Amino acid sequence: MLTPAELVWLMAAVAKGDQAAFERLYLATRAKLYGVVLRILRRTDLADEVIQETYLKIWHNAGSFDPKLATPITWMVAIARNRALDLVRKKGEASIEDEPAAMEAAGEEADPLARREMTEELKRLLACLGQLDEERRRMVLLAYYSGWSRDQLAAKFDAPANTIKTWLRRSLLEIRECLGS
Repeated sequence: MLTPAELVWLMAAVAKGDQAAFERLYLATRAKLYGVVLRILRRTDLADEVIQETYLKIWHNAGSFDPKLATPITWMVAIARNRALDLVRKKGEASIEDEPAAMEAAGEEADPLARREMTEELKRLLACLGQLDEERRRMVLLAYYSGWSRDQLAAKFDAPANTIKTWLRRSLLEIRECLGS
């Protein structure tokens, strides 16, 4: 994988319409983006569709990328993840059918590519997540990593949707407080 600085350079070239730079960007990032999308959708046919849409959006919006706000890979993963979650919501399917698979996808051990890009901020966030009680941590990961709705969480945790909303809010406040210190 290319360094973040090299990816920034490629993004700038893509913003100017450089097709060779876009090809290099695609070759350097496709495995990472495909892995993210496949974890959410769990179907290769849908993942292929979302990846195509993702790179089309990257091509058209490369000029709006700001390296002061995020690394290129973070920006691209957000686009891919949001596209995948939109598709899950549109089709009305749960992205993850059973809890063990959900916890595997949202596990604490990052894949080898992600480990190289783990920032200090991400390390702090993971440490704060680790301080939550296990059930709340699972709920936060299912909601914000896997894209589960409050209704899906309510069914999973056998609690009213409003209670889930309150638990999520309190968990996020605990995380925010932890990050602030």
